[in-house]
Amino acid sequence: MMDPDRMRELIETRLADCTAVIHNDANDREHFAAEVVSAEFVGLSRIKQHRLVYQALGHHMAGDIHALALKTYTPAQWAERP
Repeated sequence: MMDPDRMRELIETRLADCTAVIHNDANDREHFAAEVVSAEFVGLSRIKQHRLVYQALGHHMAGDIHALALKTYTPAQWAERP
């Protein structure tokens, strides 16, 4: 199981200029949704952006986190969203 605050900390400390919002709506500490904004995503495909987040979470993706619905944004994309 994973603590949502720990997940946010891992992502934000490993990605440049990053803000991560973690949701654990099932309150089971295994199924998460995350919105991650990072300057490091600029110029990268969505797949590469997601890989960076998975790398930030490291071994937790193989055990502590059962499911992660992930949305990634550059700072400009985040500012433009409705």
